[in-house]
Amino acid sequence: MNLSSKHICAAGAVMLACALAVADPLPKDTGYRGIWYFNQPTNDEFVYKYSGGYGTYCADHIPFAVYAPKVKKTFFVYGGAKPGNPTALVEMVSYYDHKTGQVPRPTILLDKQTEDAHDNPVIALDKAGYVWVFASAHGTARPAYIFKSDAPYSVDGFTQVLKTNYSYPQPWYVPKRGFLFLETRYKDGRGLCYQTSPDGAAWSDPKKLAHIDEGHYQISWPRGKSVGTAFNYHPNAFQGDKTKHGLNWRTNVYYLETADMGKTWRTAAGSMVSTPLTEAKNPALVHDYESEGWLAYLSDLNYDAKGHPIILHVISRSWKPGPGPRELRIARWTGAEWKITTITTVDHNYDMGSLYIERGKWRAIFPTEPGPPPYGAGGEVAIWESTDHGETWNKFRQLTHDSPLNHTYIRRPLSANKDFYAYWADGNPLKTSESHLYFANRDGTKVYQLPSEMNGNFSVPKEIKTF
Repeated sequence: MNLSSKHICAAGAVMLACALAVADPLPKDTGYRGIWYFNQPTNDEFVYKYSGGYGTYCADHIPFAVYAPKVKKTFFVYGGAKPGNPTALVEMVSYYDHKTGQVPRPTILLDKQTEDAHDNPVIALDKAGYVWVFASAHGTARPAYIFKSDAPYSVDGFTQVLKTNYSYPQPWYVPKRGFLFLETRYKDGRGLCYQTSPDGAAWSDPKKLAHIDEGHYQISWPRGKSVGTAFNYHPNAFQGDKTKHGLNWRTNVYYLETADMGKTWRTAAGSMVSTPLTEAKNPALVHDYESEGWLAYLSDLNYDAKGHPIILHVISRSWKPGPGPRELRIARWTGAEWKITTITTVDHNYDMGSLYIERGKWRAIFPTEPGPPPYGAGGEVAIWESTDHGETWNKFRQLTHDSPLNHTYIRRPLSANKDFYAYWADGNPLKTSESHLYFANRDGTKVYQLPSEMNGNFSVPKEIKTF
């Protein structure tokens, strides 16, 4: 392939968007290692607000994996770590071949020159099978990037399409329409924005969707040619207390959807809403947790057979880790109203998993079981199941047990294949550790660990025991 100044150097001392031309293919790593990350020391026995193996962090980065039925491969990204340095972020991309049961050596896309897992990548596939990687920033201190694979269904070479700035990326390729890219822009807080592109090359200017007080975190998911988003907000003063404000205080749940690439936004009931939203009390409000004294941490968004949204989230009384009431809940639109039901309790605000809506059953794959250190982010992974549209829930199966490290950030691939149905990482929430990457099948009867070291170009992931 010809040399191109747009091709990106990676690995070793070669940094960010290199000015020097390099040849394809991009370098490969010797195995799969996730980044270890921490945020905000608490100066107590719980050590950090949250921390651990954060290769598939965070809930506001979506999606981390996508299944391509044409080639029977699940393509995925993760925040990787350099050999011997588990806190140095490297943007990684790879795939699982469902025909051979193997993974290749992962591709080193970009050395982000940071230890911040908020810069983790996300992935998308277009109609022609090109792999797109969106490498995030966290605020405005570093740039963000968009990359396109040099060939369809390939991760061997990528070209930089755009160097820009965005945070918390959520790109959705809508058939026959192009990309709808939901993102966060840092200006006077964290405003929710969106952009569109017919081809990934030319992008519209960002348009603001919501900016209430200090801003928001959002999760989103497509349904046909529509895309929905659920979000919370950071109040200037929580329940009137001005000492409780800012990023550690997030509350309420909101929902909007668009069927025309962001030209109009509607509530679950179909009412059109004027954007950007700027007031806490607005038509998109799903549940007023603020008035009840609850914080809200969003995990996943999915849809039932009728196209009604269901929002998976955790509620808590405090941003601090440790003992305290926390519940894993869903908010579901019945067609007439929003209804809240509880799945189970959890022990950390940043326990995060995914919601799967299947024929005749709903499932939440979530780290609900305590890990080796109590009150750390993540834990042991379990499947919770409902056969009555979320009214009641029972633990169906526990996927991991007696683990030396906490499992967390269980991600749902787009168009998930039954053999690569959930995807996550592990790590120690109390101190720097190695981090492994895992995936599981739909029923939770098989859990696989991706190889940390590989001798050849391809390897079969190791199956670990489950209950």
